[in-house]
Amino acid sequence: MTDPIVLDGYLDDETVPGLHGAAGRFRVIVSPTDEMADEMILPCSVTDPVMAHAVLDLVPGDHLRVTGHLRLPRRPDEPMWLVVTAVEVLASAPFMGAPETVGTAVMERYGPYICWHDADTTAVPVWTENGAWVGIATDPSELGELFEAFEQRQAAGET
Repeated sequence: MTDPIVLDGYLDDETVPGLHGAAGRFRVIVSPTDEMADEMILPCSVTDPVMAHAVLDLVPGDHLRVTGHLRLPRRPDEPMWLVVTAVEVLASAPFMGAPETVGTAVMERYGPYICWHDADTTAVPVWTENGAWVGIATDPSELGELFEAFEQRQAAGET
């Protein structure tokens, strides 16, 4: 067996009970460079029942460190996934979970960005997970452009 790999990422969606011998499954958003172009969603499975129980308590947006063995597909119709041997919660999702619903608004995490979606408007205010102001997307379809502009400002040393 190969050496285990260690990846940091954010829990993408709710965890689910496993299939085909897995006790739990989840997806992690991994972005080694914090640039959206390098981002990937990696399916993960846990076979240990105790660890699976703990994984099922995680919420979307939790910042995780997962350790495991990458399972590459052997046929074109098989998926790639990480068979997880250890999970560490590096940081809990903001406000005890994401997306978090408050009235007609939803807080949602996109990697290191926190977005506030309000049903009464198409504008989406955005902050980083550290609380730095990113800006307002006038429409949700413009979020990618807003993230990219913020990253370019950061790279240029602007705040």
